[in-house]
Amino acid sequence: MKRYLFIIQLIIALAPFTLRAQVSTDSLLESGTLENVIQYALQHQPVVQKSMLDEQITKSQVNSRLADWYPQIGYNYNLQHNFQLQTTVFQGNVVKLGNSNTSVNQFAYTQNILNPALVFTAITAKDVRNLAAQNAISNKIDVVAEVSKAFYDVLLTQQQIKVADEAIVRLERSVKDARNQYQSGIVDKTDYQRATILLNNATALKKSGEEGLKAKVEYLKSVIGYPVKAQLAVVYDSVQMEDNITFDVSAKVDFNNRIEYLQLQTQKQLQQGNVKYSKLSFLPSVSGFAAYNLNYLNNDFDALYKTSYPNSYVGLTLSIPIVTGGKRWMNIRQAKWQLKKVDWDITGLENNMNAQYAQALASYNSNLANYTALKDNMALAKDVYNVIQLQYRSGVKTYLEVLVAESDLRTAQINYFNALYQVLSSKVDLQKALGQIKY
Repeated sequence: MKRYLFIIQLIIALAPFTLRAQVSTDSLLESGTLENVIQYALQHQPVVQKSMLDEQITKSQVNSRLADWYPQIGYNYNLQHNFQLQTTVFQGNVVKLGNSNTSVNQFAYTQNILNPALVFTAITAKDVRNLAAQNAISNKIDVVAEVSKAFYDVLLTQQQIKVADEAIVRLERSVKDARNQYQSGIVDKTDYQRATILLNNATALKKSGEEGLKAKVEYLKSVIGYPVKAQLAVVYDSVQMEDNITFDVSAKVDFNNRIEYLQLQTQKQLQQGNVKYSKLSFLPSVSGFAAYNLNYLNNDFDALYKTSYPNSYVGLTLSIPIVTGGKRWMNIRQAKWQLKKVDWDITGLENNMNAQYAQALASYNSNLANYTALKDNMALAKDVYNVIQLQYRSGVKTYLEVLVAESDLRTAQINYFNALYQVLSSKVDLQKALGQIKY
C-alpha cells in the first residue's frame, strides 16, 4: 500500500514538469520552412500579439462608451443620524425640522436621449475599430518582411558554410597532391605551402560562418518569438528558392493596397467625425430620469424601519450651452485645420510610396541582373577549375594556376549566394512597396 501511495505522489509531483514539457514541445516547429516560420511569428511574436490585444482592447473601449446609450439602473442606500436637528421659526415659534434618524432606499433610472459626446462615439465607432485592426495588420506586414529577410540571411550563411566545406575538400586534395609531388622532388615546397595557406583560409572562413550562423539563427528566433533554448532547424529547397526570385515588374502602384494609406484614410474619416463633433457641441444634452425612494424617518433608531414613506418621480433634463466665450467656434476651426493636416499627410505619403516603389524596383532589377551575371560566372569558374585541374595533373599548367582557379571558384560561389540573398531581400521590399504582403 505504501508503494502505491509513493507512486501516486511521484506522479502528482512530476505532472507539472510533464505538462510544461508538453506545452514546450507543442510550441516548436517540426519543419522550419519559410511559410512555417512566418506563421509561427504571427502566432508568437510579441509585437503582433500585443497589437491584436490592442485591437480587442479598443473594441471593448468603444463598446463601453456605446453602453451609455442604454438605460442605466442603479440602487443607492443611505443611513443618517442627526446629532442636532435643523431649526426654523414658524409663526413666532422655534421649530425643529426632521428626525434624528433617516434612511433612504433609492432605485434610480437614467436614460440618455441626446448627447453630443455619445453621438460622436456612435459616428466614429466603426472607424476606431477599423483603425485598430489596420494597426495590427501593419505590424504583421512589418514582421513578415523582417522574418523573410532574416530567414534568407540564415540560408545565405548556410550556403557560405557549404561553399567553405566544398573548398576544404578540394584544397585538402590539393595539399595532398602538392605534398606528394614535393616529397617526390617534382616541385618545390612553395606549391605545398600555398595550398596550405588557402586551406587554412577556407577553414577559418568556415569557422567564421558557423559562428555567424549561430547569431543569425538566434536573431531569427527572436523576430518570430521562438523559445530561446529550443533548436530551430531551417529547411529550404534551393531550387524553389531560386524560382522565387522572379517577379512581375509590370505591376503598378495602387495606393489602396498599402496599409499605411488605408490607415491615413481611416484617420481622415475620424478627423471628419471630429469636425462633426465640434459642430454637435451646439446641440443640447437631453436625458431622462426616474426614481423610487423608500424613506424611513424615526427618532428611535430601533423603530426606524418599521414604517416607510415612499415617494417616486420622473423627469427630463435639458442642458443648453449658450455662451462659452467662443470656445466652440475655436474647436471647429481647430478640427478643420487638423483635417487639412491629414490631407497633407496623405499627399506626402503618396509621394513617398511612389519613391519607395521606384527605389525598390531599381534595387530589384539591379540585384537580379547582378545575380544572373554571377550565376553564369559561377558556372564558368567551375569549368575553368575543372579544366585547369586536369591540365595540372597532365603537367600542362602550373600549380599556381590551380590555386588561382580554386580561389576564383570559391569567390564566384560566395558572390553568387550573396547576390541570391540580395535579390530575394529586394523582392520582399518590392512586394511591400506594392502592398502585396497581406496577412
